[in-house]
Amino acid sequence: MAAQMGASAAAARAHEELYAYWARLRQGGKLPGRGDIRPDDFKRLLPTISLIDVDGEPLDFRLRLAGTGLYGVYGREITGRRLGDVYNAGAAEYWRRELVKVVEERRPAVGVHSLAWRGAAHISILWLRLPLASNGKDVDMILGYDAVVGVQGDTAASGIRAA
Repeated sequence: MAAQMGASAAAARAHEELYAYWARLRQGGKLPGRGDIRPDDFKRLLPTISLIDVDGEPLDFRLRLAGTGLYGVYGREITGRRLGDVYNAGAAEYWRRELVKVVEERRPAVGVHSLAWRGAAHISILWLRLPLASNGKDVDMILGYDAVVGVQGDTAASGIRAA
């Protein structure tokens, strides 16, 4: 349990770091765009970073990029795939609802999602989704960060390393 709490604390610090980075890029009420993001500024987080394309009407989402650490979570490459191609129906609907909120509210979102749908109920994703807008207003991409935490024996499986 202590290992899980340590991984959760490290995940919270990583979320705060990425959120602060995103917030610094905002210009007044304008959202940052993909062009404002410099991956070198958060290198240690890259393994579980994702970029999610927001596609027109009706809203749909495609994983433009998924860090190498996410391969281990999903057991396969998910870059280029849509939600329904990655998740079962229940999990895809969960993510669709959460991503639609990010787009419509133009605000970051954070949460916890169990990997029980993948047969790994002992592992959860502590996730953060940050809206990006190439024109500063209309969300056309979402920057994601997933910290994978869970107890396997007495050690934590984490997609991040404590600083």
